[in-house]
Amino acid sequence: MLPAFGLHTHIQANQRRSTLLIAGLFLLFYLMAFGLTLLARALMDDGSAEFETLIQMAVWDCLWVSPLVTALVALWVWCGFRFNGFMLELTTGSRSLSRKSNPRLYALLQNLCISRGMTMPKLRILNVKAPNAFATGTRPEQYTITVTRGLLDLLDERELEAVLAHELTHIRNGDVRTMMVAVLVVGIMSFIGEMVYRGLRESPELLTDSSDSKKSGGGKLLAVLVAVIFIMVAWGLSMVIRFSLSRRREYLADAGSVELTKNPDAMISALRKIDRKGELEGVPSAVMELCLDNPRSGFADLFATHPSIEDRIAALVRYAGGHEELRTELPPSTALPEPPPA
Repeated sequence: MLPAFGLHTHIQANQRRSTLLIAGLFLLFYLMAFGLTLLARALMDDGSAEFETLIQMAVWDCLWVSPLVTALVALWVWCGFRFNGFMLELTTGSRSLSRKSNPRLYALLQNLCISRGMTMPKLRILNVKAPNAFATGTRPEQYTITVTRGLLDLLDERELEAVLAHELTHIRNGDVRTMMVAVLVVGIMSFIGEMVYRGLRESPELLTDSSDSKKSGGGKLLAVLVAVIFIMVAWGLSMVIRFSLSRRREYLADAGSVELTKNPDAMISALRKIDRKGELEGVPSAVMELCLDNPRSGFADLFATHPSIEDRIAALVRYAGGHEELRTELPPSTALPEPPPA
């Protein structure tokens, strides 16, 4: 798939890169903490302090606040690792899929796990028409692969095997743990950033200097503006890092699927069928970033969490020996049966 260095070399390089990006996420917390302390100092000022004085006080405050910030972030991440499965079940509405309810799908996943000596993750199903799948969990006993009813109806058995291998590769590569940390950390930053934005929008008088302030130090307005810039930069960079983590791992998961199944055409065919159909209504964007395909994208593709289907197929054709002519949807003659109601 990636002959220049070998697939496992690329996986290791991506893991090192992801570790650096995650470290950068945590450093952004301290940047945001400084912005918040500066904002607090500015809002408490009566207009007599100069800008340099407010900066110095904010730096001193930040030094005192940093241990508390570290403890709170660590506690939040620990809670997320501990209860992520429960939270995802609540937000998505998925239900357990046992061997009895769908023996063929269960057998496909079990065979893939046996071939790599892996503990088999749990299977869950989401009863929606959109074809998609995602892997979650932070520990072997938590690992779960969730598929949608639309995916089971649309894909044949070889394509389902390729999709399961793709999600299994995310687990093998540690992607699900990395993305869980990113989602938790960026979630806090997004919450803080949105609260600051709403507070300033609803109280615009905070951004104006009084006449007394202008006659004295006059640093309050500048301090507020600088604080908001720090907070928004930290928020924006955290989003960019989060999306950057998502993009690279999809190519490697596609490659891992081919390594497991030895069938690049099945992965290509599956990607063709789900292209622009996988939007899960009512599911948080953080869950969509874990999915096989996330059709959402942002300005100039900067905030797209996944590479395009065309780019992923092109990589499979170029490096894995796939066939580009596989563009038509094959009839799901071997679609798996509807599981009995829970």
